[in-house]
Amino acid sequence: MISNFFHTPGTKRFKIVPRFYDPDKEERDERERRIKEEMGIVDEKVDDGKPWRSQIKGQFRDGDGWAKSSEGARKAQNRRLIWIVLTLALLMYLFFYSDFFGA
Repeated sequence: MISNFFHTPGTKRFKIVPRFYDPDKEERDERERRIKEEMGIVDEKVDDGKPWRSQIKGQFRDGDGWAKSSEGARKAQNRRLIWIVLTLALLMYLFFYSDFFGA
């Protein structure tokens, strides 16, 4: 308990997934699309009936458990504050109402 008393949570890290651009793959996909179009082959796309919606909104709060970690950090901070207040109250009691400090 004492070891966690002075612990402060670390910084949040932003995870970036690097994207790799392959011009050969782009060219291959375009050629494949042209050939399928010439042959009359149609790719069936799955339509779930929902309109397209951006996935960016709220991603920073909800992604990777950030909300959970901030809740845990808030609880730890509250516990630390309670311990500090209790310690100060005990020291004030000992100082004013006891001969512990040798008055």
